[in-house]
Amino acid sequence: MSRIGRMPVVIPAGVTVTIKDGNEVTVKGPKGELTRTFAPELTIEEKDGHIIISRPNDIKRIKALHGLTRSLIHNMVVGTSEGYQKVLEVNGVGYRAAKQGKVLTLNLGYSHPVEMTDPEGIETICDGQNKIIVKGISKEKVGQYAAEIRTKRPPEPYKGKGIKYEDEHIIRKAGKTGKK
Repeated sequence: MSRIGRMPVVIPAGVTVTIKDGNEVTVKGPKGELTRTFAPELTIEEKDGHIIISRPNDIKRIKALHGLTRSLIHNMVVGTSEGYQKVLEVNGVGYRAAKQGKVLTLNLGYSHPVEMTDPEGIETICDGQNKIIVKGISKEKVGQYAAEIRTKRPPEPYKGKGIKYEDEHIIRKAGKTGKK
């Protein structure tokens, strides 16, 4: 049996979970509300402040969906109660980030500034000129938007210039060496 799928999802205080027909799960919490429809083959039920996901058989596809569904519901519960955030660092001479309204402006060594508008449900905060914090209740959307920001100038291996995640380690390469 799936080790992850077998674990119950604990519902913290202040969070309500509604399970409708067709496995449509709605999670409401202090930070917001998320809704998602899951595979109809699985059984999702709420018992004593826990959500339990069970599967009818051991077909490979259903075994895979079992753990996935549990993880997605857990992410919804954590997102609506605590929220998610990713921190990005801008490294390089003259590289900087600025926020004005819902528009994030990045100066990354190109001939023009790169402007990005925050998607719905996502908020970006500039902490100084070289730190960007992406916040939201959907783990999926926060990670996707942080990845889109990073693709504007990924870190390079020689000097480490570019946009990287706070906990990311860049493997450095040696530069050119002189003639022998």
